[in-house]
Amino acid sequence: MEKPELRVTSVTIGTSQPRELARFYSRLLDWPVTADAGPAPDDPPEAGWTQVRPPDGVGGPTLSFEFERHFTRPVWPAVDGHQTASQHLDIHVQDLAAATEWAVSCGAELADFQPQQDVRVLFDPDGHPFCLFV
Repeated sequence: MEKPELRVTSVTIGTSQPRELARFYSRLLDWPVTADAGPAPDDPPEAGWTQVRPPDGVGGPTLSFEFERHFTRPVWPAVDGHQTASQHLDIHVQDLAAATEWAVSCGAELADFQPQQDVRVLFDPDGHPFCLFV
């Protein structure tokens, strides 16, 4: 069988607060919020999904944020018996110190444990880790 064309276009992140995360990543990356679907009729007001997309001419996948009714904030580094971070975003930067300061000013939290000199691990407002790297 011939392999069909496959192309990753987006990453969907489960969260308890899709709109807040879209606003956070929109500000952090300077990407516009391009979709915002509210809750279904029987869902809580915070339910639904949102999306941020790179501006035209900028590479990268679309980031979607989908409400998870039973979301549990991940723990990183992993701790036995707790919800682990099953994925994270890696974000390339030119100036690690300036990018870290910017991320914190946008609402990120710097992780206590930093495993590498040229990487900074931070948490978004719902606890998902992401890495800034040079």
